[in-house]
Amino acid sequence: MKIGYFLSCEEYTPQQLVEQAVAAEQAGFTSLWISDHFNPWNSEQGQAPMVWPMIGAIANATSLPIATAVTCPIGRQGPLLVAHAAATCAVLNPGFRLGIGTGEALNEHVTGQVWPSFDVRIEMLREAVELMRELFTGKTVDHRGTHFTADDAKLWTLPEQPVEIWMSGFGERATRVAGEISDGYVTTQPDGEMLSLFREVSGGKPAVGGLKAAYALTKEEGVEHAHRLWANAGLPGELAQVLPSPKHFEQASQLVTRESTAESTLAGNDVDEHVAAVREYVDAGFDEVYVANIGPHYLDMIEFYGKNVLPAFGDDAGAA
Repeated sequence: MKIGYFLSCEEYTPQQLVEQAVAAEQAGFTSLWISDHFNPWNSEQGQAPMVWPMIGAIANATSLPIATAVTCPIGRQGPLLVAHAAATCAVLNPGFRLGIGTGEALNEHVTGQVWPSFDVRIEMLREAVELMRELFTGKTVDHRGTHFTADDAKLWTLPEQPVEIWMSGFGERATRVAGEISDGYVTTQPDGEMLSLFREVSGGKPAVGGLKAAYALTKEEGVEHAHRLWANAGLPGELAQVLPSPKHFEQASQLVTRESTAESTLAGNDVDEHVAAVREYVDAGFDEVYVANIGPHYLDMIEFYGKNVLPAFGDDAGAA
């Protein structure tokens, strides 16, 4: 089991994200995830730096491979732009992976276009992946599809190997599509059933999971940070995909109680609790897990994991 660090663009400034990446490498994390957002989930989080220049800055500061978690290539950023950016990132950062998904209205409605239904978005994602894979070959591409067009398009700066495309999936249908079109599976739940489905459909391709930890000296302080910053994580169903703005998430999050946040959040500094949270992904069969910090104590959290959590999973957890 390899353990990486998850950089939250919604919560931290560009300088803080680079600082975290450098600290994560020094602590022994094997790799990095980074979120791709136009908006934060709420105004308390208060950040949303663009992911592509962040990857360039981080690649210049560390040697850890980076993956987007995840990018939507069917909305404000189309497949031509995403393929171009991803190929350049893979040259700067060997081992770079492009994580993709069908997106959220929060980030994609800003173009003023109608937010499509899931059925349409998953169809668009299939076509986008097909187009991006064509571009990653280095050939000149002419594409006239249902949703996207490319006219005499060629990527001139490419890594030695085509960029790997990993896909996020939370329900059965998205997970099946991930198994059909992606190089690996991305999720934020230790869901063994969906993982088994992905492996069955994909023929055994790898899978990675992510979780958040509100590190603090006490569980109470950690829960306070989590409830203030990430109460939206407690919203049920498809709300995360359809609410269009931070203010709407703030309104909906008023229904999430502090007690429910406390029940669902990994908070505090109990080593056994942090190890157990990561072990859920190990026991479910994931190949890698990425851990994000919630709140101001990110350097303390990274040091804590380097000293107490990574060693619990053997040499692989900290092997570059």
